[in-house]
Amino acid sequence: MSEERKTWMGTLATAKPAALKAAVDALGALPGFSWLRRPEVGGVMVPGRMGGTGAAFNLGEITVTRCALKLESGEVGHAYVQGRDKAHAERAALCDALMQTGRADDVTRLVLTPLAAARAETRRARAARAAATKVEFFTMVRGEDA
Repeated sequence: MSEERKTWMGTLATAKPAALKAAVDALGALPGFSWLRRPEVGGVMVPGRMGGTGAAFNLGEITVTRCALKLESGEVGHAYVQGRDKAHAERAALCDALMQTGRADDVTRLVLTPLAAARAETRRARAARAAATKVEFFTMVRGEDA
């Protein structure tokens, strides 16, 4: 899978479901498709590492919904989204398939760019809240330590 596709699939998967719905609705008429795998809910094991660099261990499970569809024109779209929202998975798979068609520019402009901007703003706001709680520790030089 190309890095570009990984990026847009990540954007679709992590988008807020209501935001993705609004963005897909902005695309207008959507092509017909058939299911290769209807949306289904399951669980996946999430690995973790102590300190981000230690030995891998199983952190726990999360619920995901996955699906795959095929457009009438032949392009295949896949989606895995966290949670149990089958409509979210369907919209993400549809956008994945549309990104492989001549409508890729429209999907980028109307769906991916606004969703990526919203994601960046959420991350910026979270970082600002975290920075507000940061404590700076310092040591003053005492006379006998000099």
